Amino acid sequence: MCPLKRICRTFFFIALAATPAGFHAAPGANGPAAALPEQPEGATGFTAKPGWATASFSVAAANPRATAAGYGIIRAGGSAIDAAIAVQLVLSLVEPQSSGIGGGAFLLYWDGERVHAYNGRETAPAAADANLFLDESGEPLPFSRAVRSGLSVGVPGTLALLKAVHGEHGVLPWEQVLAPAIELAESGVEMSPRLHRLLERENALRRDPVAGAHYYDANGRPHPVGYRLQNPAYATILRKVAKEGIAAFYEGPVAEDIVRRVAAHERPGKLTLADLAAYPARELRTEPLSHVWQGYRIYGFPPPSSGHLTILQILRLLDQQPPVAEPLVDGLPTSAWLHFFFEASRLAFADRNHYIADPRFVDPPAGDWETLLDAAYLAERAALITGRSMGTALPGQPRARASSHGSPEPQPEGGTSHISIVDREGRAVSMTTTIESGFGSRIMSDGGTGLAGGFLLNNQLTDFSLRPVDADGRPIANRVEGGKQPRSSMSPTLVFREDSGEFVASLGSPGGAGIIPYTAKALIALLAWELNAQEAIDLPNFANFNGPSVLERGRFPDETIAALEAMGHEVRVEALTSGLQAIQKTETGYFGGADPRREGIVMGDVPE
Repeated sequence: MCPLKRICRTFFFIALAATPAGFHAAPGANGPAAALPEQPEGATGFTAKPGWATASFSVAAANPRATAAGYGIIRAGGSAIDAAIAVQLVLSLVEPQSSGIGGGAFLLYWDGERVHAYNGRETAPAAADANLFLDESGEPLPFSRAVRSGLSVGVPGTLALLKAVHGEHGVLPWEQVLAPAIELAESGVEMSPRLHRLLERENALRRDPVAGAHYYDANGRPHPVGYRLQNPAYATILRKVAKEGIAAFYEGPVAEDIVRRVAAHERPGKLTLADLAAYPARELRTEPLSHVWQGYRIYGFPPPSSGHLTILQILRLLDQQPPVAEPLVDGLPTSAWLHFFFEASRLAFADRNHYIADPRFVDPPAGDWETLLDAAYLAERAALITGRSMGTALPGQPRARASSHGSPEPQPEGGTSHISIVDREGRAVSMTTTIESGFGSRIMSDGGTGLAGGFLLNNQLTDFSLRPVDADGRPIANRVEGGKQPRSSMSPTLVFREDSGEFVASLGSPGGAGIIPYTAKALIALLAWELNAQEAIDLPNFANFNGPSVLERGRFPDETIAALEAMGHEVRVEALTSGLQAIQKTETGYFGGADPRREGIVMGDVPE
């Protein structure tokens, strides 16, 4: 099942204790607790997954119903793009806390000859400005209040992206790829254990008139596991979109209802009908980033995503450290290897937080994003890594040019979902999709249908820095501006062999800022440690966001923690809830993995 020969893998099952979203561990050995980004979704358990071998196509998504929708589309002759559309629209029903038509997405597509990139990121309303989240005294609103408000809602981009990629790469008719979601919305989908647990912990959603009536009973309790949740409003909206195109969403009654609900919130937002109508006219196609690492060409997303650049910085900084004799022992990363990963992450996140933002509003350092990956610059940064933790890293100066930007304070980043698909023709999709926080802004629209259900609206604007300037008055690159897209950590990734150009893997993860270390972990495990897709995903999670070093709860021995603390790390132990999906090419077809921390599975044709 795996080509691994030299590393002994020991996988064990751990039932992670449920904890509220956020990091609350006690301070480590190095003094007061430093800020950490909250987890976008709570942990709901760890269920071992087998990994799935398939012959000629493979679909990996975060919920079995969604995976089955994509599987059915490919069985009907559809492309990877057709399947991705079906998967996303079903995810809106079965995993509404993570993504949906009220949010945005980044998509990479390999058509057999070249990689295409499409940016469906949400945008700030034209009337938004740098003071959007400041109160009467000029201070930022508390983060939770900013999230749970009309202020946080950006113009959704997911449907515009899906229609654009279907127009260029779809095979089946538009109406056919929307049909699985429409049918499930009408017949109903079972309340899953994960969704039920998350609804139990959620309070603001109960108070929304549409969402409260849809997800909870008359006593304010979430409907039980197995309850058949019908969504006639969503079915009606998709039927209109199937017949009339995305104008049925961005104009008319659906758009009017979105704007009305944002404006009616106790903290109303700036979104207008003109903002919605303008989105489909955006240029969604962009150029992917492409870099070589250890004989593989890795494709990722450019800014406003910070994912690819930060991941590549981490990987290349690691390459310049002394080799670790045993990066894995008994299937676990060792303290010696983790030390270098954490230090590389500090440096990469310092640059990421300081420089990366929407390139239509912010110039790259020294005029080119590639300067963040210059060999000479990374050698200079790598020299800062020693045998002891450096604490908090400062941003560098690519090509020795100082920046006029300030560095923002740490902020939470949101929940997402990831889709990886390879079709019968070898065409591949990697798509990461989001409504930002778990359940987004906690505002639900029924599209003006007056029917039960609908879709949740994003809180994507809280991915901007709530504070527009730093303590010295320097503007934050990722501050709010009208028409701007907030910086993202989403990291859809496609991998090819550099020498032959052969497809190797499609992967990505949800997890807010944790997307970056989760995806980096999977790439290292797949490409350098030669684990298979499921083994790579199963590895314990670990992260550093330029602060404390975080280890997944229950997955590391006390000896590892003690060794890291001896090297000066402030160690936190938390439930790091990734949602990795990955598909790799094998000699006999494909092998897919799904994250045991969430509900996903992989489907395809079974090898003979």
